Amino acid sequence: MSLTCQVTGARPRSGNSVPHSQHKTKRWFRVNIQKKRYFVPSENRWIRLTVSARGQKVIDRRGIDRVVKEMRARGERI
Repeated sequence: MSLTCQVTGARPRSGNSVPHSQHKTKRWFRVNIQKKRYFVPSENRWIRLTVSARGQKVIDRRGIDRVVKEMRARGERI
């Protein structure tokens, strides 16, 4: 499974783990990725998306039809 959100484009990022002693060690900040099925009423079919938790909130706010339209405009294959 890809670690990239199809809606927001969020990917894992690297950074430093910094304890109280300020001894920095490298670490990864991973995205909370889930596979989700959504029904698209305009196309009368189900689609499966790999989305982050934030991506799910975006879909709840904007609606699946609008998000799918924006993804297709970016050239994303659904």
